[in-house]
Amino acid sequence: MRFAVTKMCGGGGKARAGALHVGGIGVETPALLLSTRKGLPAFVSCDILASLPLPDSLLLHVCPTHFIEGPPSKTISSIGGLHHMLGLPNHILVAAAGDSIESLPSSDATNKFGASFETPSGRRLVKLTDYVELISCMKPNLWASLADEVPAWSTEKRNKISVDRTLRWLDECIALNKDSGTNTLGVVVGGSSIEQRKLCATEVSKRNVSGYLFSIIQCFWIGGFGLGESTEERCSLLNAVTDCLPSDKLRLVSRLGLPEEVLEGVSAGVDLFDSTYIYQLTMGGFALVFPVDTVERGMQNGVFESSSGDSTKINLRATVYRKDTSRLVDSCSCFTCQNHTRAYLNHLLNVHEMLAQILLEM
Repeated sequence: MRFAVTKMCGGGGKARAGALHVGGIGVETPALLLSTRKGLPAFVSCDILASLPLPDSLLLHVCPTHFIEGPPSKTISSIGGLHHMLGLPNHILVAAAGDSIESLPSSDATNKFGASFETPSGRRLVKLTDYVELISCMKPNLWASLADEVPAWSTEKRNKISVDRTLRWLDECIALNKDSGTNTLGVVVGGSSIEQRKLCATEVSKRNVSGYLFSIIQCFWIGGFGLGESTEERCSLLNAVTDCLPSDKLRLVSRLGLPEEVLEGVSAGVDLFDSTYIYQLTMGGFALVFPVDTVERGMQNGVFESSSGDSTKINLRATVYRKDTSRLVDSCSCFTCQNHTRAYLNHLLNVHEMLAQILLEM
């Protein structure tokens, strides 16, 4: 894996552009990791994924805890890993233990043996050895060790336990999987404590020092966000963490999904974002309609009433679109916009046809 910062924001800002190269695949950052269920976006198949815009369609977030109940890890290994099992040899797979849809961290049940997650099949305690075995069989391009993520209202003592436990797990995970050849994401946690966040970031950064026993950390995963912190807390915590991390290494943050949150992360110097925003909009029947250059071009496709959406998205379940034969976005070249109308999407949603979600996610 190679990462290089190609451009920095002027005026003392920390926002940056970069180039990530993994296994012969190159993408520009900042970029989005598409959330997946067992390796693929919820409503997008392999052939559709290949037709989506770059670079985001090359970056997939995989949650190893989704695979705890099958297929067996040995089966995945015998196939040749997750790339071959999914039929996606030319994609970058990034594995982190939890997601913000199915496998939320549950700090109360986490203990020294492993991390606990709330899943559709109930609470699961994922032990360190089991997690590393999954990673070893899945062979993702990048992977984050187990982390003890705590909510924003945790005490200072609990935040310190979270940091100590996460650092210990990081060293143990790397030691157990040191011969895999995959790239490890050093995990930064610490709840809402700036002091503990700085301590964790500093300690994890030491794993990148030449000559250190575990000097294979090439990138960093900033965890523990989206668990109850305020906007003000999040900005302060993000900036405190990135100030302590090496400036030439890749940074990934989880659960910052809203466009405003992503912009906050970019301004703090984050490179990759694990977001479920697209999935949540799709399930709600919304379509994103804003162009990137909204300020210069003005609002596209007219002014939307508050009852049916806002300036960034429209609610296709609303009756106002029942007879609307216009495209979702006039200038969009995607399959959905080129071939289907708002009225047709409204109809599919109202009759509960899954094709609606497929078209919307595209």
